[in-house]
Amino acid sequence: MSILSKLRCITVDVTGTLIAYKGQLGDYYCMAAKSVGLPCPDYKRMHEGFKAAYTEMAKRYPCFGYAAKIPNVDWWRSCVKDSFIRAGYEYDDETFEKVFRRIYASFGSSAPYSVFPDSQPFLRWARQKGLIVVIVSNAEYRYQDVILPALGLNQGSEWDFGVFSGLVGVEKPDPRIYEIALEKAGNIAPEEALHIGDSMRKDYIPARSVGMHALLVDRFRTPDSENWRQSGALVFPDLVAVQDWLTKEEMIAAGQKA
Repeated sequence: MSILSKLRCITVDVTGTLIAYKGQLGDYYCMAAKSVGLPCPDYKRMHEGFKAAYTEMAKRYPCFGYAAKIPNVDWWRSCVKDSFIRAGYEYDDETFEKVFRRIYASFGSSAPYSVFPDSQPFLRWARQKGLIVVIVSNAEYRYQDVILPALGLNQGSEWDFGVFSGLVGVEKPDPRIYEIALEKAGNIAPEEALHIGDSMRKDYIPARSVGMHALLVDRFRTPDSENWRQSGALVFPDLVAVQDWLTKEEMIAAGQKA
């Protein structure tokens, strides 16, 4: 029996699997600063400042402030302000608010992202095969409501349900986020589900820990990918290769039956 014939559900990661960031973080912070007549912040300092600020915010108020009931815009306002301060830039409140609003709007649109060309065809193929497709992502509500639809990945045509950390209060690599996905899909048994992602730590290991099938997509030729393979993980270059593998497995199983 092929793996495809056993499956009722596929769960899919977003960033690095279906979509990618476009350009550099500094591009969007620079545009926001210039929009109010300020010079461009230094790209390297801004990147390092954001990385530190985001890590601190995520540690203090995980899942974009879900448990603390912090509004999404306020969580990001604190994060962005701290990013600028760590990078060595302090603006008065009125100026900062204008800059922040520009940044918040940019990252709540499709502008900073690009969708991989095989993402939409793969998701549609999976649904045509009768599989329930669930998005599982460490992301906030705008991915579900704005960003994915703007990129042509719509609920109802490309995916059925979404489990976003900012909406459920659980984030990868916590295995519970995969259990929530299975429940949302109709209490699917773990062995009837396959997770596809790009991180061994956040995708493969926790999905396998709850009994799901799992594989990894290595679009950027990650140096660790050989270690992933040696540890037993199936690793594919893109979703075209995943679809081909699943189809081939199905054909081999059908030939054996005949």
